Amino acid sequence: MRKLIVSAFISLDGVIQAPGGPDEDRSGDFGLGGWIVPYADEAIAQHVQDLLAQPFELLLGRRTYDIFASYWPHVPADSGSSAIAEPFNRVAKHVATHRPDDLGWHNSHALEGNLADAIRALKQRDGANLVTFGSGELVRQLLAAGLVDDLRLLIYPVLLGRGKRLFGDDALASAFTLERSIDTPGGVLITRYVRDGDVRTGKFE
Repeated sequence: MRKLIVSAFISLDGVIQAPGGPDEDRSGDFGLGGWIVPYADEAIAQHVQDLLAQPFELLLGRRTYDIFASYWPHVPADSGSSAIAEPFNRVAKHVATHRPDDLGWHNSHALEGNLADAIRALKQRDGANLVTFGSGELVRQLLAAGLVDDLRLLIYPVLLGRGKRLFGDDALASAFTLERSIDTPGGVLITRYVRDGDVRTGKFE
């Protein structure tokens, strides 16, 4: 069975809204879009390149899909972003959407029926791992259904106070093992957590 990997830029207080730019997502009067930009460096770029170097398919919520579809197909081949654009434009894109008829980005497919069941079936198919970027509402549903195998969190040293968050109160209780952690010169923690069964409890004597 292939794995479902969630990659997210996240603040210390759990916010993932509009990390890449002021106009990415202003819903809820969010005014701090672009909060990851001052911390960009080679270590973070290498992390993204390493993640995309392995075979993968994209699993996206509709808002993130629309943001990506408006940008990545138009990146010039000689751009510094082409190393991301090329695989993004090529691979299969599975989209949670109520508007399946207007998925114009190459190799895009709407998930049909019950979302959790559709993704379980998708994971059972042969093929590359599924990678989700952004897509906060979708990720919260994935966590509630216990479908996330691998969390790749880039944790930024900022408190945003408000905004859309990665983790909701309905996440399925699960244990994860920290497989990797490095810190960048700017103080960003690049982490990988792998699902490790149920939460284990105990008491101090």
